[in-house]
Amino acid sequence: MGVLDAETWTGKVHLDGAWVTGGGAPLQVREAASGDVIAELGTASVGQVEEAARTAARAQRDWAVLPPAARAAVLRRASDLFSKHADDITPWIVRESGGTWAKAATEVLAAVAECGEASALPTHPHGDTLATNKERWSLSRRLPAGVVSVIAPFNYPLTLAIRSVAPALALGNAVLLKPDPRTSVCGGVVLQRIFEEAGLPAGVLQVLPGGSEIGAAVVNAPEVRIISFTGSTAAGLKVGEAAAQQMKRAHLELGGNNAVMVLPGADVAAAAAAGAFASFLHQGQICQAAGRHLVHESQAEQYISELARIAASLVVGDPYRQEGVQIGPVIDERQLTAIGALVDKAVAAGAEVRAGGRAEGRCYLPTVLTGLDQRMPVWQDEIFGPVAPVLSYRTVDEAVDLVNSSPYGLSVAVLGDVGTAMTVADRIRSGIVHINEQTVGDEAMAPFGGMGASGNGARFGGPEANYEAFTETQWVTVRPTIETYAVPSGRAPLNG
Repeated sequence: MGVLDAETWTGKVHLDGAWVTGGGAPLQVREAASGDVIAELGTASVGQVEEAARTAARAQRDWAVLPPAARAAVLRRASDLFSKHADDITPWIVRESGGTWAKAATEVLAAVAECGEASALPTHPHGDTLATNKERWSLSRRLPAGVVSVIAPFNYPLTLAIRSVAPALALGNAVLLKPDPRTSVCGGVVLQRIFEEAGLPAGVLQVLPGGSEIGAAVVNAPEVRIISFTGSTAAGLKVGEAAAQQMKRAHLELGGNNAVMVLPGADVAAAAAAGAFASFLHQGQICQAAGRHLVHESQAEQYISELARIAASLVVGDPYRQEGVQIGPVIDERQLTAIGALVDKAVAAGAEVRAGGRAEGRCYLPTVLTGLDQRMPVWQDEIFGPVAPVLSYRTVDEAVDLVNSSPYGLSVAVLGDVGTAMTVADRIRSGIVHINEQTVGDEAMAPFGGMGASGNGARFGGPEANYEAFTETQWVTVRPTIETYAVPSGRAPLNG
């Protein structure tokens, strides 16, 4: 049996170590390219979420006190199993998310890397010895938060779930995972099955597919102390508000309207190739995708022509059934309509389509737009589609101001002279700056997160960010004997 044999999980959710009938309405798993139903999952009821949270809290206590080597071993086995079962997992990513085979392979590799990095966390130092003005030892230490809820999106469903699930587990927490309903197999079932096979104890990870009411339930469950949310800014604001009202921490990785800035004198052909990658990878359905291209006026037309040539050359279609597809379908009809509406509105206001500009079946053709006004929604808003709006600038100062004019602040690419690019990076309000690379990229060992409307900072990648995200800090003082305390009289101060 493969790790994803549907007979194991059809019509079910995973609670307390067992696949059980979901208490919510059945969830039809649809193929992005065709809309066909390819499987059926159960969805959780609110009552099942509440039960899962209670179970997770009990299981977490035993999981947290295991020797660090035992937790590390589970994460290492999970890393190996993602690699072992890659041929079973990648078709589901292609069919559910509409990604290409190369994109699906990248997600599996990311899961391997995330689990590998997380496996080192249990044996990292968990605290510090602090200075103190008293005769004692003073320590700070990191403790598991308890139960963590992870709410993951559809676009990179495996990658954007595992980057929270793996470190949270490694640091001694239990996890409630709510995948996007459109990608609940590759963003939910896959993780549950892999960690089952890796030997994770029952109840420590529970996958709870469902809609917005289940999202609210995994935030509101009293046992949950931390929420890790990846998704749209609008939805993230609601999660953050609900968490704040309950004094819970919410780590929000939200949208982006990222910029590619091409400096004067840059290699235009290389810059256009980088820009095309940034805007068209996975149909632009990436929080780091480039939604704005800023090119010096002396090279703008050359850049636009080359970008349009690349866009027109890309193979568009169904990656599951056609060879060589580079641009697959967008996730659903609603998103397809939203992309088309942004482009059509821009054209009606005077923008020019240099490539694409229309849907083809369930795909939207790679599109290059010029003749833009900065006030157009296609320039201001996150597109989440394969659209590259291009605007020229006169001075580098003007370009920096244009980059910083967006409320988003996730990722910026600066292409050209390194010295100039470094001074530009000092002035850009963005969580990530890539010099002479495109906007899309992260690594399991590097901090990842945005500013402003893109989120509340780096909560993913590397030990420092993961400890900040998924543990609590405790101050401990120790004396060899009980301190003597005098009963205060008059204005005498208390000891301490």
